[in-house]
Amino acid sequence: MALLNSAIAQDGKEPLSGQPPAGSKASITDFESQIKYQRAFEAMIWSMPMAAGYGYRRGVVESIGYKDNDIVYMSGGATPLMETATSNSTTPYIAAFVDLRKNPVILEIPPASKNGSIYGQVTDAWQVTIADIGPSGEDKGKGGKYLFTPPGYDKPIPPGYFHVASTSNRLFFAFRSIVAPGKTEKDAIAYIRNLKVYNLDQAANPPKQNYVDILKVRIPALPYYDERAFKDIYDVINAEPVREQDKVMMGMLKTLGIEKGKPYNPDEKTLKIMRQAAIDAWYYMQHWFDNMPKDKYYWSDRHYASLLMTDENKTFTWVYPNYIDLVPRAAQSFWCTNVPKKLSDDPATQYMMAMADKEGNPLQAGKLYKIDIPAKMPVKQFWALTVYDHATMAFIYSDSNRTTLSSYDVDKMKKNADGGVTLYVGPKAPKGLESNWIPTAGKRPIPAIRFYGPTEEFNNKTFKLSDFELVN
Repeated sequence: MALLNSAIAQDGKEPLSGQPPAGSKASITDFESQIKYQRAFEAMIWSMPMAAGYGYRRGVVESIGYKDNDIVYMSGGATPLMETATSNSTTPYIAAFVDLRKNPVILEIPPASKNGSIYGQVTDAWQVTIADIGPSGEDKGKGGKYLFTPPGYDKPIPPGYFHVASTSNRLFFAFRSIVAPGKTEKDAIAYIRNLKVYNLDQAANPPKQNYVDILKVRIPALPYYDERAFKDIYDVINAEPVREQDKVMMGMLKTLGIEKGKPYNPDEKTLKIMRQAAIDAWYYMQHWFDNMPKDKYYWSDRHYASLLMTDENKTFTWVYPNYIDLVPRAAQSFWCTNVPKKLSDDPATQYMMAMADKEGNPLQAGKLYKIDIPAKMPVKQFWALTVYDHATMAFIYSDSNRTTLSSYDVDKMKKNADGGVTLYVGPKAPKGLESNWIPTAGKRPIPAIRFYGPTEEFNNKTFKLSDFELVN
């Protein structure tokens, strides 16, 4: 009340509101640049799911001249050449990209059998899963044909398909070929050639499928964190319908010269502002992960968080009745691409990310850490430790390019007296323990321990994984 009375005392004829307090000054003078920066920074946070998904499409187009409906795959586990967030190197990857503006698209998937199975998702332009594929999908592992139609499609749907009405024009098919019991990785790779992708108007006579092995190809699929990020945003919004929930952001992007249906030609000053906003967005996400809310930790007395950080509904949309939660949505896509529709209470795989060491300190570049893995881990299939670069969330390039150690490697390791193993993460292996070591090559690591087929002991949290410990 003191401030209000002061305003009245100055001039009884002044309105009681409508202007700043007497004596106030603007904190900035270049309003145009400030507005552009603010809108560019918020656009980076808003677009992270979109940018992460689009990065893979852009990467394969740049590296191999990819064409829609081709199937790209890896004839082996992924290496650091696969520059994407938190890839794994234990099962062969398969991907395809389609554009429904040209035609509805059919995906033929083989049934799960003794020869193998396919696991994965189809995601829209916003990295929201519109279809799970394989045993967890609508085909229930029996195989069949999925038909994807574009937004607003109103023609009759022919019989014999699992119909999926897409929420965007362009889609990302991301699958893994699972090695069947008694089979090998070579069998899983051969199984990939049962997949087919073609347009609906080709259904009567499907074309020969084009398969491209990208195992030894460098795929620059990570998002940009400079002015190039905004060209990616421009490319995506020009391929997609504008959602009602994004119209305010479309107006903000217009300030930056990004407008659907208009040429992209920002001036030099705007490009510099975009560049700084993108850089700051990267630093903000690094800050968020270094200060992750403790309620995200899987065990209250350990320093692990699940790679799959769902919303309150155990989905990955972060859409609530009154708002969309932008920051956790951005954080999830900052360190992970392609997630299921919903996280079940008994997921097929769990991924524990080491956010800090035993003392609660973030893991640092140039330091050596260790973790004790017990002889009996709570898994029905296998476990794997993979180490990523905290800066990019991608694999680390090194002399050996080793990224992962798993239960399949234990026989080659030095074991502890109890049958377990101690694994080391750092720039240099302890003497005589090279087989127990994953190199970090001077990068700041973020280790991930994957539990394939986690047991009830893991899911009810009676099992607790040891934290990483600093060695030197």
